[in-house]
Amino acid sequence: MNIMLSRIGLTEIWRAWRASLRRPGFLLLAAGVLALGIASTVAVFALIQSTLLRPLPLPQPARVMVVGRWSGAHVGTISPRYYQQLAGLKGVTSVALKQAGSMANIAGDGAPEQVPRIYADRHLLPALGLQPSLGRNFDAQEDRPGGAPAVMIGYGFWQRRYGGDPQVLGRRLRVDGVERSIIGVLPASFNAVAGVGDVVLPLALPAASKDEGANYMAIARLAASADAATVAAEVDARLHALDVAAGGNAMVRTRYGVERLADWLHRGARPVLRLFQGSALLVLLIALVNLANLMLLRALSRGHDAAVRGALGASRLRLMLPALGEGLLVGLIGAVLGMALAATGLAVMRGFIPAQWLLGGVVQIGASSWLMAVLLGLVAAMLAAGLALWRSGGTASLEALREGGRSGVGRQAGWLGRVLVVAQVALAAMLLSAAGVFVHALHDAARTPLGFSSEQVLSFELAPVSADYPDAAAVDALTQRLSERLRAIPGVAAAAVTTNLPTSTDNIGSFGHFSTAMHVPGGSTFNAQYHGVGPGYFELLEIPLQRGRHFARSDAAGSERVAIVSRDLAEQRYDGEALGKMIDVEGTGNTVWPARIVGVVGDTWQDGPLQPQQPVLYVPLAQMPEPLLAGFRRFEPLRFVLRGHGNPDDWRAGVRAAVAEVAPDQPIANLRTLRSILHAVTAEVRLNLLLIGVFAALAVLLAAAGLYAVMAVAVAAREREFGVRMALGAAPARLLHLVLRGGLRQIAAGLALGVVAAWSLARVLSQLLMTLIGHGGALDPLVMLGAAVVLLLAGLLACLLPALRAARVAPMRALRGE
Repeated sequence: MNIMLSRIGLTEIWRAWRASLRRPGFLLLAAGVLALGIASTVAVFALIQSTLLRPLPLPQPARVMVVGRWSGAHVGTISPRYYQQLAGLKGVTSVALKQAGSMANIAGDGAPEQVPRIYADRHLLPALGLQPSLGRNFDAQEDRPGGAPAVMIGYGFWQRRYGGDPQVLGRRLRVDGVERSIIGVLPASFNAVAGVGDVVLPLALPAASKDEGANYMAIARLAASADAATVAAEVDARLHALDVAAGGNAMVRTRYGVERLADWLHRGARPVLRLFQGSALLVLLIALVNLANLMLLRALSRGHDAAVRGALGASRLRLMLPALGEGLLVGLIGAVLGMALAATGLAVMRGFIPAQWLLGGVVQIGASSWLMAVLLGLVAAMLAAGLALWRSGGTASLEALREGGRSGVGRQAGWLGRVLVVAQVALAAMLLSAAGVFVHALHDAARTPLGFSSEQVLSFELAPVSADYPDAAAVDALTQRLSERLRAIPGVAAAAVTTNLPTSTDNIGSFGHFSTAMHVPGGSTFNAQYHGVGPGYFELLEIPLQRGRHFARSDAAGSERVAIVSRDLAEQRYDGEALGKMIDVEGTGNTVWPARIVGVVGDTWQDGPLQPQQPVLYVPLAQMPEPLLAGFRRFEPLRFVLRGHGNPDDWRAGVRAAVAEVAPDQPIANLRTLRSILHAVTAEVRLNLLLIGVFAALAVLLAAAGLYAVMAVAVAAREREFGVRMALGAAPARLLHLVLRGGLRQIAAGLALGVVAAWSLARVLSQLLMTLIGHGGALDPLVMLGAAVVLLLAGLLACLLPALRAARVAPMRALRGE
């Protein structure tokens, strides 16, 4: 008996599949709608799995912590003086300090080049739980001031420069003019978790460091039995005691603690991926509502057939199997199509995904993504089919049998079909409004003048080798000779040097975003960006001079110290009257370097057009105090800029020849146009906006598809009614108006609900924008109007074809049917 029932069930399912495949219109529409929802969800899931959920390539990565001062929602940096107070922490097997963000000049065993450099103490590898792939770690003798010159090299650098030669140990490498012995090769996973470093040098802290520098990072490994909260409490107690002993402000309580390294590394990606996840789930919800509506209409269209079969003795289960079988087929096809769309979308977007999100890995669609897609497809389709069967009465009805199918779905679809359409439109309105806020914020920022010209400007980086250019005078002489030689390149009209470009990806979060303490004589201390520039810098980049004068060649070392300030700094600190006033730059040990302000220039947006501009103090590079220049050189190269006529890419060979002529052993890096740098600054934001736009477009498409399906089936169900109306004298225009009015009512209801929901989330959207791009946005009436117009037009197009079909119904056909 059970075998017979199984055969009957399989037969019914096969018949339903065969019928769907013969006339695949509904199957393709339903599976396509489901596929769009699955594709967006799976693509974001794969991205999250490849970033937030991928374990760090470390032993027991959950036990590796960042230690320091809390800054917002994350642990920030720590100074060497405070780091040394962490020795002997209970529950910690190793605690280490590293310093990154610098470039090193490399010579020996090949052409000179600039490579990323990291300073680290000998505890870093144990804290990470890593061992060198080749050789050994620093020892205590090397990791002390004046210790033996040693270097560890990165795995990629080893492969690139030495071809993976296992005999590399003991070879000499000249790093910034100092001969060092290669003692080890770091594992390939090191760069993913500790920052990019082709060479790693010993940090060599003194026994009782007084360094208060804030560009260091402490990493600790917890013991197996340790609790992170307990360790954090001890860290906070120790470092707070140091604050108090140093005479800190008792009214301002600085918090210290620990944070998982994985969370710290993903601090930039997490809010963005949450935004993507929320948008994808909203698209999936719209797709599920749409699918439920389609399955409901499909079940209701079978009402007469089910009634006939029921009258002939078919069981309730047998009457339900065709709908369930069709739902199974829709779910499987939707899952496969969704996976294909997700893979295609990720392949297209792969170049836009920031490399720091992936920590050296790639985005992959694995077995878990396939399982998720299949489960989503089957569960969604079967639930939609079950809802449709419940709402349609499950099987047959005497009314459908008496009316011979003439009632169609018009009377039975009722409120549920209309409610589902309204829900789709409301959800689409919410997502489209959110996308409108993002686009509006980007549009406002794009209209903001950047304060400089990036057209026909080529830039490159050069870090003067310390052994060859030991002081400010030597650096100034090098920059002057090189600038003169660069101006001789055919097509180049001007060349200048600066410590900071007006916008650069390298400046964000690095020492290149160099700010220092300064004050107006007699006033309070404040921080502002501090840039050293050479002659002609402002003219080359067309940064407007608003008052006073530019720097001249006479503003050299030994002459009166002068400065130029940005308009923002002049407004904030001098009420707009900065010309001729004094400003003091503070150094260590109560050192003060006063300068007279000789000019005011326009503001620039160093972090890109979506971030607020910051006050800047410019000084002649030749007058930059030796301690400040030395500190800057430890972490950042100088930047040269060239402007001329024609294509800047044509000057590349000339630049290399000029540097080789002026400084034969001096490498350069990042030879690129300023326009490409500006494009890279906004790359992550453009990715965010692009994906939100895609999600919004999917929402509009799904809402339009759902409305079209409902209206098309409703018109088909009322075909006889429309024919009778036309036979009694109704004009086609009246029938067209009748159908459009019904569709527009549903659109209007959905828009009203969507607008109310969007307004209620306006504050959340604005805060999210500030987190993601540093620029707030408002859900103003124009944004809402734009979203409403887009949905209204999409809804009108969805209703138009069914309305035209209703207006062309032949009266005689309807009368013959009656």
